[in-house]
Amino acid sequence: MKNVTFRQLRVFSEVARHLSFTRAAEQLHLTPPAVTMQVKELESHVGLPLFERQGRKVALTTAGEYFLVYAKRLIATLKDADDAMARFKRLETGVLTIGLVSTAKYFVPHLLVRFREEHPGVDVRLQVTGNREQLVAMLLANEVDLAVMGRPPKELATRAEPFAAHPHVIVCPADHPLRSTGQVPVAALAPYPFIVREPSSGTRHAMEGFFREHRFEPRITMEMSSNETIKQAVMAGMGLSFLSLHTVGLELRNGLMHIVDVEGTPVMRTWNVVNLLSKVLSPAAEAFRYFILEEGEAHLVKHDTPLLGRAPLPVA
Repeated sequence: MKNVTFRQLRVFSEVARHLSFTRAAEQLHLTPPAVTMQVKELESHVGLPLFERQGRKVALTTAGEYFLVYAKRLIATLKDADDAMARFKRLETGVLTIGLVSTAKYFVPHLLVRFREEHPGVDVRLQVTGNREQLVAMLLANEVDLAVMGRPPKELATRAEPFAAHPHVIVCPADHPLRSTGQVPVAALAPYPFIVREPSSGTRHAMEGFFREHRFEPRITMEMSSNETIKQAVMAGMGLSFLSLHTVGLELRNGLMHIVDVEGTPVMRTWNVVNLLSKVLSPAAEAFRYFILEEGEAHLVKHDTPLLGRAPLPVA
């Protein structure tokens, strides 16, 4: 396999990730025939088929599954080497890959606009995951340089640095009876259905902790993995929800939904910027890490204060 190229490994990894030659071509900005050719050349060098093709369906062969493990290691090692060389040059250039839980997508792009003004040589790429569990898997696979998430993973050796408060609130439709009742006890929520995030999400973990503390069992009628779909369901009058304040700013400002003033809320968590301890950060990654630690809290306080009527408590 001495003639295997980095390009072939990258193409193979993308096809394996999406189990689609077309999707891999889109991600790599190549044509599908070019992707097919690269995979065929790789299979020729390896001497074994790496994919099974049945019509439009693609699956890894057993050999392909084993080869993918080594391909990911090689790609990660080459990226680390590239990052190390950038350090020697002392240049804040290159590619920076940031992983986000879905809730963070509502504010990180706004911060990135300012970051790129200060660091125009950095090519920033975002990987938005459906939930915390998926982002932890990406960290473990060395697919992201930094992760922005709420609850840091205890199962990995990481550096997790809090940079801003993360309030969670209970929201209701615009015409809901709890909208204008003043503060209510948690027990007052009992008659109303709840639409909630899936169990592997950080939002669900925060919700369960809050209700467990108040010895309350919400009437969950629906689980969804999308904040956007949950918001649409709440606005349609299907129930209440427990969501990050950072996901509902637009709807609250436009009167499409309202915060229910429940005792013990907002439920405060923290946002963290996380990286593997074993990973040597590139100058670009270090620059963004310092940037979000310096600027993240002020940006979110400006967002949160008008919605809560007060500034959230600062991060310790």
